[in-house]
Amino acid sequence: MREPGFDRLSVVGLARYFGRRKALSNVTFTCEAGEIVGLLGPNGAGKSTLLNILATLLSPSKGTITYGDRTAESGGAGIRATIGMLGHDLFLYPELTARENLTFFAELYGLPDVPRAVGHALDQSGLAARADDFVSGFSRGMRQRVALERALLHGPRLILLDEPFTGLDQASAAALVSRLRNRQQAGCLTVLATHDLDIADALLTKAIFLINGKPAVDSGSGRALRERYQAAIRSAPA
Repeated sequence: MREPGFDRLSVVGLARYFGRRKALSNVTFTCEAGEIVGLLGPNGAGKSTLLNILATLLSPSKGTITYGDRTAESGGAGIRATIGMLGHDLFLYPELTARENLTFFAELYGLPDVPRAVGHALDQSGLAARADDFVSGFSRGMRQRVALERALLHGPRLILLDEPFTGLDQASAAALVSRLRNRQQAGCLTVLATHDLDIADALLTKAIFLINGKPAVDSGSGRALRERYQAAIRSAPA
């Protein structure tokens, strides 16, 4: 499936307020085709809010986001069609089977060959043998794997992942890393939030540290990601 659209995501001076609370302030970064950008920070740092804004589910209070040369407003449905997101809410129907869930979303995306797309997704998730079991009986990790395929069904250009390694065992986490590297080679742009610094260290092409909604200083390459993260937390204003 061909990933259409843009080769650059640009975020400039982004801020988001909820009443008097500043969830994000002055966030600026770029993501190029083939990059995997990590959003790293403690709970409440604004990572999920930023992902929701990039997914066009929230509007920024200030700043600009451009997907190639278009904004969410000018690109409309065309931009949203190029985005795949895996958030805390997996958007799966527990009363349906894995196959039925993926079929529903494949039809929603308007894919030309739904059975083929769903079969491929089930193979990719490693759950082909459980395809006709109800999702309500799946473990968190299994549901996570189905939800990832739901987010990737339509061949999105921009992949947004919020804690994608949650509930995954070592083998499933390794399979997800392989899946993301495959999408990276296809030229996708990926932005993910994670607390798993060991996996992130080997996966990310760029890291953005968020502390209390604000970007923190990155001590630079040549050091392990965990060291850079700890240094960013120590240097962040109280």
